[in-house]
Order: sequence, then C-alpha cells, then structure tokens
Amino acid sequence: MSNPLSPMKYLIAAFFLLFTQPLYGQIYHFVSINYLIEQEVGRIVLTEVYKQLNIKITITPLPGKRAQFEAKTGLKHGEIMRIFSYGDETPTTIRVPTPYYSLETAAFVRADSNVNIKTAADLHKYHIVKVRGVKHTNNITQGMKHVEDMDTTEQILKLVSKGLADVALTNKMDGVMYLQKLGINNVIHGPSLAELDLYHYIHESQKHLVPLVNNKLSEMEKSGELERLIKMAEKQVMSVK
Repeated sequence: MSNPLSPMKYLIAAFFLLFTQPLYGQIYHFVSINYLIEQEVGRIVLTEVYKQLNIKITITPLPGKRAQFEAKTGLKHGEIMRIFSYGDETPTTIRVPTPYYSLETAAFVRADSNVNIKTAADLHKYHIVKVRGVKHTNNITQGMKHVEDMDTTEQILKLVSKGLADVALTNKMDGVMYLQKLGINNVIHGPSLAELDLYHYIHESQKHLVPLVNNKLSEMEKSGELERLIKMAEKQVMSVK
C-alpha cells in the first residue's frame, strides 16, 4: 500500500537540498594578488578557515587591478586579502568584519644613498617604485608625481639596488623576504610608514558567506588558533622563498 505522505517527504527533501547545496556543494572561487608574500600567507590561512566550515574554495593569483576587476564584477566570488579602504572603492563586495592579518608599508632604499624616509610626507621628494594595483602603496603615494608602477616586488627592489629608483614601497615582510631571496645586501628599510589590517572581501551575490566566515575567524582568534595558523603559514611561505 502506498504511503500518502511520501510525496510531501520528497518535497521537503528537495527543498532542503535546494537551499543547502549552494553552500556546501558549490566550490567558491576567490582571487589574490600575485607575487606578494602576505597574499601567499593569506592563501594558506583562508583555505583552512573555509575547510573548517566544510566549504571548498579555489584561489587564483592575479595582478592587483585584474583581481579587483574579477571580484567587483562577480567573475570571482571575492578577494582573499585587502586593506579597509578597498571596501569603499569596491562597493559590490562585502568586507568580512574581522581582520585576519596585517601589513606594514615600508620604504626600501639603498644603504649608501642619502635618502631618508621617516614619514610618508618625506616620500614626495623621491623617485618611487611600487607594485601596481596594491592599495596600501597607492594610497600613501596619492598625488605624488614621481611614482612608477611595476609588476613585482623583485623588480622594484632591483631598481633601487641598481640606483635606478630612490625608493621601493612595499609591505615590510614582503620586501625583506625578497631581499633575502635575491641576495641583495645594499638595500635597507626604514621605520614603518603605516600599519594596516587586512580583510577578506566577498562579492555581494555570496553575502550568505560573510557571517559564517566572520564567526569562524572570531572563534579562531579567541582560541589562539588563528595566530598559530598564521605562524605556520609564514614559516611555510618563507621556506619556499
């Protein structure tokens, strides 16, 4: 004898599947900025955060401007790591409120030069090189005349080492790591010019992810797990470089 409730059971099962599949069945695709040390750390950390949520993600490294374009248009589901002001410039993305990493903007100069950078205001006198599409160096050089964009940290440090530019601007850890990798010993950095928190950004079409990721980051931060994960990721990235 047939069960008269079975059609209703099937309907409930189908309804449940419809609303759970996009979160746990779909693979979410994010972008990062290529060739930056902090972004490589972020790729490791954020992958683990989503793994703990049982959500699969991919992360594609791209040049900064291309990454922003793909995130803001929804071609990808967001960016893994950007500073606070990125959210104001990219209103189609939503900032996950809890930052999970940070960076220091630093000026790298030749050790034998007379270039003396103590504050951001000192930069305007010099020929500056930076990686294109990176928000924290864009912001700090806004309105300055002698600024050139390059593709990689490696390129800007080599230019300063050879005396072809006065200042290379990048995240302090990023610069230090590449100096070691390249064996450059005639370039040094001064005091940090800015210290900025880094946030995960999610396209507005996937806003349901924001509270899930934020709660997980907050939980991991309170337990100390986030700090341990970051140290592990930094060690892993440094060993590769």
